[in-house]
Amino acid sequence: MKKIFFLFLAISIVSCKKSEKKSGEKPDVKLYQLVGGSIFVKKLEVFSQDTTYTGQSKQFTDAYYVISHPKGNLMWDAGLPEQLVMPTPYDEPSGVFRIQRPDSLVNQLKSIGFSTKDFKYFAMSHSHFDHTGHANYMKDATLLIQENEFNANLSDTLTQKNPALTALQNLKKLNGDYDVFGDGTVVIKYMPGHTIGHQVLYVEVAGLKKPVLLTGDLYHFEENRTNKGVPSFNYNVEQTLESMDKFEAFAKEKNAEVIIQHSPKDYNKLKTILNSLEPKA
Repeated sequence: MKKIFFLFLAISIVSCKKSEKKSGEKPDVKLYQLVGGSIFVKKLEVFSQDTTYTGQSKQFTDAYYVISHPKGNLMWDAGLPEQLVMPTPYDEPSGVFRIQRPDSLVNQLKSIGFSTKDFKYFAMSHSHFDHTGHANYMKDATLLIQENEFNANLSDTLTQKNPALTALQNLKKLNGDYDVFGDGTVVIKYMPGHTIGHQVLYVEVAGLKKPVLLTGDLYHFEENRTNKGVPSFNYNVEQTLESMDKFEAFAKEKNAEVIIQHSPKDYNKLKTILNSLEPKA
């Protein structure tokens, strides 16, 4: 009888240890990078508080992202409006931007095996036109948005709401950082300044040694990050600088791979990183 008891005890201990090991494993999180548009900045000086970039121009990309998690999928940002899927670029009236979108959301999602119905969550770094383009297609997902960003764009008190977002009825209003799936692998970090409720995204991708940290529009290009450049159209300069300090401290703490979302260089860097995860033929 004692032998049977100790046998059961030993089995129980081994089972518990296996369960502990299993529960401590990180979930299989995948990250996909897609192109929501091309932005040629004809007047780069708008990305400074002074005349630093007067007379200069710069090519931006406009990426958005799909994060696949065992508990559901998240789309981060939404590129340019789909009306800009056209043969030639569009010069918008202000004279600052020449913009174009390469393909529709539906076609791009299909290329990676997804459809618009596959998303539990949708979140944007902020509500500017180059990040909300196909947001109306995400009406089945829950929008994760800072409460102050919601109030600035969709509040009932507004006489004119952001038209790209009015189709989104499933909402979760945030007040600060938010752990999307509750396990620390996908975390929205509140970084205001570019807009009142601007946020960035931290992702621990399975198979990568370093987590990925997507900047939203905290930075637009490499010099912005190096020199702490603040665009002329930011909501609050002081908040932006505070967020930059907070961002850099967090990036250092996590040893994160920082990806500037509008940077063609960083787009290609992340593409190379993600391609390294694909099985070799």
